[in-house]
Amino acid sequence: MLLEKLKKSNYTVVLTGAGMSTESGLPDFRSSGGLWAKEDPSTIASTDALNRNVEKFFEFYRHRVIGLQSCKPHIGHEILAKWEKEGLIQSIITQNVDGFHQKAGSKNVVELHGTLQKVHCQSCGKEYNNDKYVNEQYQCECGGKLRPSVVLFGEMLPEDALMKAAEESEKADLFIVFGSSLTVTPANQFPLIAKQNGAHLTIVNMEPTELDLYADETVHGRKIGEILKELHVSLR
Repeated sequence: MLLEKLKKSNYTVVLTGAGMSTESGLPDFRSSGGLWAKEDPSTIASTDALNRNVEKFFEFYRHRVIGLQSCKPHIGHEILAKWEKEGLIQSIITQNVDGFHQKAGSKNVVELHGTLQKVHCQSCGKEYNNDKYVNEQYQCECGGKLRPSVVLFGEMLPEDALMKAAEESEKADLFIVFGSSLTVTPANQFPLIAKQNGAHLTIVNMEPTELDLYADETVHGRKIGEILKELHVSLR
């Protein structure tokens, strides 16, 4: 069904979550064996930690950046980038902070939670490459602290990204979810916005999601990269 819908759709929007990244080898922090099962995120990945527990904050994000640099986009990211170039999909909304969609070549990407590919000064806002963290350089030229350009616990999501994601969802006549459990608000609202505006909703996730009952089509227990490869071959 998804293949036929892709061929006929005039405006296709994709939402990607952690399941898209885990196929590149990145850990899913929310899974039962993930980092959040062992550590309280508010103590290490929050605005409070940046101000009160800064050494642990820097150490945690340095390891995340090093882990990120040891991985790369997988075939699924590359296919989505090709499809955008060919006009098969119009935009990607992502919950991921790895920047792999852009690295694979996608242009129209809405990053709901920011990016780990950059760091910026908490004081003056100047941006730097994430190599600063790898090299244990945590201070800006102005003397301010460098922090990752991600949304920390205790911060609001960027308003411009939320508005753009809502606009894209409203325009969709096909909305595909790849690798999101759809438990986190407001990301889980975008498939519903698309559905309310008449879109066909397909959810592809390893496990069933809370929004499966609203979907026109669901796929469980399969790797995203494999599904995208099969679709890509069938579209040729």
